[in-house]
Amino acid sequence: MSAACILGCAGTALSAEERAFYRDVKPWGFILFARNIEAAYQGAGLNHTRRDAADDADALIFGDQAGGRVQRLKPPLARLRRPAALFGQLYERDPEQAVEAVTLNHRLLAHELSALGFDADCAPCVDLLHARGHGVIGDRAFGSDPSRAAALGRAALDGLLAGGVAPVVKHIPGHGRAEADSHHRLPVVSTPLAVLEETDFEPFRALADAPMAMTAHVTFTAVDPEACVTLSHWAISTVIRGHIGFDGLLMSDDLSMKALGGDFADRTRRALDAGCDLVLHSNGDMAEMAAVAQASPELSGRAAERAADARAPARRSQSFDPEAAEARLDELGLAGHEAAADEGVFARAGLA
Repeated sequence: MSAACILGCAGTALSAEERAFYRDVKPWGFILFARNIEAAYQGAGLNHTRRDAADDADALIFGDQAGGRVQRLKPPLARLRRPAALFGQLYERDPEQAVEAVTLNHRLLAHELSALGFDADCAPCVDLLHARGHGVIGDRAFGSDPSRAAALGRAALDGLLAGGVAPVVKHIPGHGRAEADSHHRLPVVSTPLAVLEETDFEPFRALADAPMAMTAHVTFTAVDPEACVTLSHWAISTVIRGHIGFDGLLMSDDLSMKALGGDFADRTRRALDAGCDLVLHSNGDMAEMAAVAQASPELSGRAAERAADARAPARRSQSFDPEAAEARLDELGLAGHEAAADEGVFARAGLA
């Protein structure tokens, strides 16, 4: 049985200590960043090595690849992809073309991730853009309109799933109103519940059938003034599972973020007790991972069932012509590009 955690790795190769640790812990999955893959030829082989270390051929390997500022794998590993905001702007002019473009873009993301041995992606972000919100969301959002975020979020799900990559919707039930970056401190949102229901929660409700979702390290005073969503049983049971109706696999956002207090074992226990099925820890720090692992039980019950369902879409890719997809995106002005210096479209959109 797998432990209820997703863990990171320190470098491009596993040390003997890491191998022994992962084999003992058996994490349900791994998450990798740019520091973990230096060349394309390493990708699939190294990810196989990680699954072997966990003694689980089905362990999911997660990327965090959405385009724009959140693109961990860059050229030559993967083409740079446009931020969500640009697709949202196209939606204002032509909704059908925007849906097509997002689907193709995420199908290409899946194609690139699969080639490197990844089979899950922490995308799409369907948080809404709010004028007073912290820039940590910014152009990662499709826009401020719930119906637009829902439509383009659905297109992103469709594209990733068609490429055999399991998507993770984030940051449920919404991070856009946060006026602080949860990487550094805990955001507190005082918006009334009725307003949240009609706005921020709506895209997540529309995507409630997604296989996985990631919590927001945000405190909503109208929901639970004492704890952020990740650590709040009331927020998870009443809002995420209840009002929104999400019944897929729920993982925490990264436990190493400074929005959370307490030691790592305490963070892990509180997140799981609140109702997260799994916890995520990404930085590869061995001491922190050991504390997370020590507090992570084996997956069981409904959480294990959700985990099995979440794995099902991975590695089930449909036939695809990436060159044709790139050509169509190029027609729409939204194709990927090779070099970070090619920022003209970003500048024209005010996103550079």
